[in-house]
Amino acid sequence: MTHRQRLFALTGLPSLLSTPSDALLIILNRTTRMLSYGASSLILALFFSSLHFSDSQIGLFMSLTLMGDVVLSLLLTLVADRLGRRRTLLIGAAMMISSGVIFATCENYWVLLAAAVVGVISATGGDFGPFRAIEESMVSELTDSETRAEVLGWYVAMSSAGSCAGTAVAGRVVQWLVETQKWEGREAYHAVFWGYVAMGVVNVLGVWGMTDKCELGGGKGRGGRGVNGPVVQVLEPETDGTRETEPLLTAEAGPSRDVVVGREEEEEEEEPKKKEKGWFKVEISRSTLSVMLILWALLMADNAADGMVSMSLTTYYMDQKFHLPKSMLGDFLSTAYFLAALSSVFAGPLARHIGLVNTMVFTHIPSSAAVLFFPWPKNVTAAFALLLVRVGLNNMDQAPRAALIAAVVKPEERTAVMGITSTLRTLASTMGPSITGLLADGGRFWVAFVVAGALRLTYDLGIFTMFINIKLNKHEEEEQVAREGDEEEID
Repeated sequence: MTHRQRLFALTGLPSLLSTPSDALLIILNRTTRMLSYGASSLILALFFSSLHFSDSQIGLFMSLTLMGDVVLSLLLTLVADRLGRRRTLLIGAAMMISSGVIFATCENYWVLLAAAVVGVISATGGDFGPFRAIEESMVSELTDSETRAEVLGWYVAMSSAGSCAGTAVAGRVVQWLVETQKWEGREAYHAVFWGYVAMGVVNVLGVWGMTDKCELGGGKGRGGRGVNGPVVQVLEPETDGTRETEPLLTAEAGPSRDVVVGREEEEEEEEPKKKEKGWFKVEISRSTLSVMLILWALLMADNAADGMVSMSLTTYYMDQKFHLPKSMLGDFLSTAYFLAALSSVFAGPLARHIGLVNTMVFTHIPSSAAVLFFPWPKNVTAAFALLLVRVGLNNMDQAPRAALIAAVVKPEERTAVMGITSTLRTLASTMGPSITGLLADGGRFWVAFVVAGALRLTYDLGIFTMFINIKLNKHEEEEQVAREGDEEEID
C-alpha cells in the first residue's frame, strides 16, 4: 500500500464510498440541518436580546424548548420503526419548516416559545430533535462493525462543517444587512430564519430520495421491514432448544391442508398479540439495559453541562464580555466548527486503531478542560484559543459513541435505545439554560463554565472506568452464527 493509499484509508472514505447511497443522503440532510442550527445558535440569544427579553426569559425559553424536544424526540423515535423511519423524518422536517416560518415572521415571546416547544428549533446549536437518533440507527443499518465508526465519523464531520458554514454565513449576513442595507437587528435575524425554513425543505427532498434499505432490516435478513411493507416474522427457537427449519409441505407428506391451515391459524392468533404491544411500547433486553443505564447516567451529566454553556449562551457570554462585532463572533465559531469537522473525519480511523472508548475519552478531556478554564482569559485571543480547543475536539467522541451503542445493543433495539438516549440527553440539558440565565442575571455568568467543565470531566473519567473492557458486537456475531447455521441446515 502506497503512502497515498494509506492516507486515503485513514480518512475513512473507503468505508463511506462502499456504503449504499442512502448514507450520503442522510449525511446531506444532517449537514444542511446543522447549517441552519449553526446559524440559529449564533443569533438566537442576540435575537431575543434585540426584542428586549431578559436574561432569565432567554434561559427559560431555551429550557422549555429543550423540554419540547424531549417529548417530540421520545414520541417519534419510539414509533419510527413501526411507522417507518423515512415517514418519521418527514414529520420532523415539516415541523422544522413550520417553526422556522413563525420565527421569521413573529416577535411575541409566547408565540415564539410555543413554536419552539411544539416544533423543531435548535435552542443550543445541537441536534436534540428527533432526527439524529433515527439517522444514526439508519446508518448503523447500512453499515457493518468494520465500517460503522468511519461512516458515522463522516456523519459527524459533515454536521460540524454545516455548523461551520451556518455560523459564518449568519454572522456576515446579519452584519451586511445591518451596516450596508440599514436594517434593524431584529429584521436581519428574521431573514436568517427564512434560511432555516429553506434547509427544512432540503431535508424533505433528501428523505424522499431514500430507499427501503434505511428501514428496520433494510428489506432483507431477519425481522426486516420496509417503509410500506409488513413485518417479516422469523421463527424463534422452540422451548426444547430446536429451531424449526423443515418446510411445511414435503414430497413425502403431500399437500397436507391441515398443516397449512394450522399454521395460518397460529399466525392469525399471533397477530393480535403483536398489535397489543401498542405503538409506544418498547421491549429492551436485560443485557442492553445493564449497559445502557450506566451510559445514560454519564451522558446526562455531560449534557447537563452542555445545556449550561451551549453555543448560543457562549456567544452571548463573549458578546457581553468583549463586545465583539457579530461577523467576528461568526468567524470565531466558524473556524472552531471547521476544526471540529476536520477532527471528526479522523475519529473513525482513530477508533479502529486505539478503540472506541479510548477515542471517546482522550479526545474529549481537552475539550472539557477548555470549558472549565473558559472564564479566565482577559483577552479575546486566549478566549478564542480555548474556544477552538473546546469545539474543535468536542465532536470526536460522537461517532465512537454511536458506534459503541450500536455494538452493545441488539439491532432491533437500536432505534428505540438511540431515541431514549437522545431523549435523556435532551432532558439533562433542559435545566442548564435556566440555571445559567439566573447566574447571568446575578453577575455570575462565569460560574456556569466552571460547573460545566467539572461535569464533563466526570463524564470522561466515568466512561473510561466503566466501559474500557466491555465486549463489542456480541449480538451481531451471535446473529451471524445463527444465520450461517440456518444456511448449513438448508444446504
